[in-house]
Amino acid sequence: MKSAAAWLLSLLEWLLLGVGLGTLGMYGYESVEARRFQAEQAAAFERAARSPVPPSRIQPGGLVGMLDVPRLKLSTPVIEGDDDRTLKRAVGHLPDTPMPWESGNSAIAGHRDGLFRPLKDVKAGDEIRFRTTGDELRYKVTKTSIVMPDDLSVLEPQSGATLTLITCYPFYYVGSAPKRFIVHAVRE
Repeated sequence: MKSAAAWLLSLLEWLLLGVGLGTLGMYGYESVEARRFQAEQAAAFERAARSPVPPSRIQPGGLVGMLDVPRLKLSTPVIEGDDDRTLKRAVGHLPDTPMPWESGNSAIAGHRDGLFRPLKDVKAGDEIRFRTTGDELRYKVTKTSIVMPDDLSVLEPQSGATLTLITCYPFYYVGSAPKRFIVHAVRE
């Protein structure tokens, strides 16, 4: 017969196994859902590109365009918004910044554990492409920087057309990262 302590230990082991499997299942579901959403948005972009319409006001959650960093083999839909739901499934255009086809400093954010993981290898001189249904804009990375999360100077208006990519830093940090990794690029 098992002692009470052995029985509690066995119960705790099963409980922890259940929590672990539940967490793994949730991660798997979220990953599959994000990939499905990205594929759906990429297909919607390709359909829209066949009959280009000039971009108008894009609603929150709407498709803004496609972001590509060819050297890093990074290609992702960009969705309007920077809320948790958007950033779990894609990268998001920060609503308070100009659109990439407008003059000024357009900002796009993404999770370091997801689509923006390849940015850890970005270098000055790398090309970034932003595709809309009617145009392809080309940017050149000028520099990267690391800032604190409350440093909003990276979002300040710039002369000309610039693109700022934002993700958490360090890339392999477990939990909420204490800093932000910034990629600065200028339109060519």
